[in-house]
Amino acid sequence: MFRYLLFATELYALPILRPLEAAIRARGGEAAWFLPGTAATHLREGERRLTDARAVAQWAPQAVLAASNWAPHFFPGAKVQLFHGFNVEKRADQRGHFRIRGLFDLYCTQGPATTAPFRELARAHGHFAVVETGWPKLDPLFATDGGEAAALRPADGRPVVLYASTFTESLSSAPLLREEIARQIAGGERYWLLTLHPKSDPRWIAEYRALAGPNARFVESDALIPALRAADVLVSDTSSVVSEFAVQRKPVVTLRNRAPKPHMIDIQAPEELGAALTQAFSPSDALQRELAAYADSIHPWRDGGSSGRVLDAVASLHAGDLGPLARKPANLWRKWQIRSRLKKF
Repeated sequence: MFRYLLFATELYALPILRPLEAAIRARGGEAAWFLPGTAATHLREGERRLTDARAVAQWAPQAVLAASNWAPHFFPGAKVQLFHGFNVEKRADQRGHFRIRGLFDLYCTQGPATTAPFRELARAHGHFAVVETGWPKLDPLFATDGGEAAALRPADGRPVVLYASTFTESLSSAPLLREEIARQIAGGERYWLLTLHPKSDPRWIAEYRALAGPNARFVESDALIPALRAADVLVSDTSSVVSEFAVQRKPVVTLRNRAPKPHMIDIQAPEELGAALTQAFSPSDALQRELAAYADSIHPWRDGGSSGRVLDAVASLHAGDLGPLARKPANLWRKWQIRSRLKKF
């Protein structure tokens, strides 16, 4: 029986890995979690947790599925990179989405926009394989709705706006938009769903929680997928949630996006939000075409089957069907850092 270790360091990794856990169990495999951070308190009944490196070694997984930038090199099994978000160009490529850390055997990419660059990197480095699978986190986005999204919409049928912000302080719209969003909520024309990245400044999380009431609801980050489905329009900034929303071909309004694209309605000041929302709720044909093109480039998979494709890719790697891989670099400093994090010496 094939064993998979689900590796996460942050709460936001849980909705990435849970569709994989379901797919593993459906195929008769075994899954266990390794969560060195506070995310461990969010495991559900029936989800198995391994608490230290010794337990992982004894359990001996054949693959480590990581929704993080790193995975412990001393864990048994192939190391598989699943990514914790889309490439939203927060940083230069060599420091951001396309940074190669020498820790992974397989990269499971989300769509053509990232597959081609990673395949070029694979040819250059030689020590990892690349398979385009789609992103497991989005499987529930395209699956049959179990009612969670409908439960987030108001009973009176008002249109729904989702607000979500990056945690990166220099790029976050949370401080800038708070007053304007509060004004929009008070007006009651639309219903608002509010969420902030769990690594955001606690002050702003509290500020946005306080806006909940008859016209708004605060949504926890691990329930983001139902909120993405429920909303008609997104308001954000330079966050990967922009891409997660846009794959549905729904309009997005961004404040001072670091790399604005034609599918976005990008504004420069909070007072422009009202007009941008009016535009978003009546999108032009040109904007709809841009949304469709962007969605197809970053995540063309709309069948809810990305988790299955990840497991197929792991099986191909395990069988040697992805070709011979060179030895990974020594990475002594990075390996010491990982051992230090996990107190494993």
